[in-house]
Amino acid sequence: MNKLFDRRKFIKSSALAGASLAASSIGLSESILKPFTSENDKTKAKLLRVGMIGTGLRGRSLLGVLLKREDCELIAIADPDPAAVEATNKLCQDHGKKIPVSYSNGNYDYQNLLNKEKLDTVIIASPWEWHTQQAIEVMKKGIYTGLEVCGAFSLDECWRLVNTFEETGTHLFFLENVCYRRDVLAILRMVREGMFGELIHLEGGYQHDLREVKFNNGKQPYGGGVEFGEKGMSEARWRTKNSLCRNGDLYPTHDTGPCMKWLDINRGNRFTHLVSMSSKSKGLHEYIVKNGGSDHPNAKLEWKLGDVVTTLIQTSRGEKVLLSHDTNLPRPYSLGFRVQGTKGIWMDVNESLLLEGITKPHEWTPAKDFLEKYDHPLWKKFEHKAIGAGHGGMDYFVVHAFVESAKRKQAAVIDVYDAATMMSITPLSEQSISFGSAPVPFPDFTRGKWMNWKPDFGMGEDF
Repeated sequence: MNKLFDRRKFIKSSALAGASLAASSIGLSESILKPFTSENDKTKAKLLRVGMIGTGLRGRSLLGVLLKREDCELIAIADPDPAAVEATNKLCQDHGKKIPVSYSNGNYDYQNLLNKEKLDTVIIASPWEWHTQQAIEVMKKGIYTGLEVCGAFSLDECWRLVNTFEETGTHLFFLENVCYRRDVLAILRMVREGMFGELIHLEGGYQHDLREVKFNNGKQPYGGGVEFGEKGMSEARWRTKNSLCRNGDLYPTHDTGPCMKWLDINRGNRFTHLVSMSSKSKGLHEYIVKNGGSDHPNAKLEWKLGDVVTTLIQTSRGEKVLLSHDTNLPRPYSLGFRVQGTKGIWMDVNESLLLEGITKPHEWTPAKDFLEKYDHPLWKKFEHKAIGAGHGGMDYFVVHAFVESAKRKQAAVIDVYDAATMMSITPLSEQSISFGSAPVPFPDFTRGKWMNWKPDFGMGEDF
């Protein structure tokens, strides 16, 4: 949402929710807990009744994909920003769809949406600090939950998401779209077919110059000014304060999600511990001085977020993952993926690979022919429908997987345990940095079930 929610009310209600969920219901049947479903759960609904909480830029991007589908109906939206509601209504009209019921009377009007509307599923695309509270409320209503990505503010948030699922049996789909990137899925096929041998080292990063997003005064589509908070526009109203107050990997999911699927995390493997280190913070100050002058009040702020935060993660099988959070300096966009094993290596930055015994030794070979050869059946089947969808078509695939899972009322292939694992990297990295880059153990959100669960992502042609 584009308007800030009441943070004090959020903290109070979160504390109450955390107290009520402290004792987890562990006695649920294995059929509810495991991250895949039986044939009995695959009954398709004729028309999925959808609600959406948060209709800012990201919410409307997802909605643009959803409105093109014939199996979904947008029933209601909630957002305290009238401009966001108006833009959403126009988007519906442009797609020839009826205007949804809107709930925009303050930060908590989304609760009326949950109480008054008959919904099959709700997508949450609000500011980060609201994700956990709203997801828990949706799950408690028994409504299939789609949650946009973010890092958590505490480990308690992650456990409350898991506990709520295990208490209610209501599924949560974590909407990590990069897991569906075309090259990411092709590399997944190559990994599973042993092309890289036994995996040893992976890399990824959220490496994206966001200075013009963090300081957006509304005069240009993305930035041009040095304002944030109440004086900012769009994500600058809420996102930038995280850089002012926190130091860690604030947005770890786009790089971690694919790495988790390549490594079978929570499906026979798990993260065991991490170490994080932060550089000094200079980028945002330099940007403010350059664009607003050294006398601007924001030029006197001390930004906590280091310009480059590096995190190393160990797995139970012995692989190592290197993550980089880099959003405050001038640079081209890159997720910086690297997959390296005993038989070869792939890097997305130079779009090249080396496969021992297949390509020339000691030389990079363009990856294009291999990515085409191992193109995932999902992309072969649905490429024509993904044209025009956000982020190079990735948004089509994550929305498609979410909708099909919700129609069948089955567990997500990127489920609540994956969500908790990815989100927990933020508070764990903050903790490690604050302790002088000390090792910090990863919680086992599956409570040991990862040892028996099998990989289920990208196994077929549907989602």
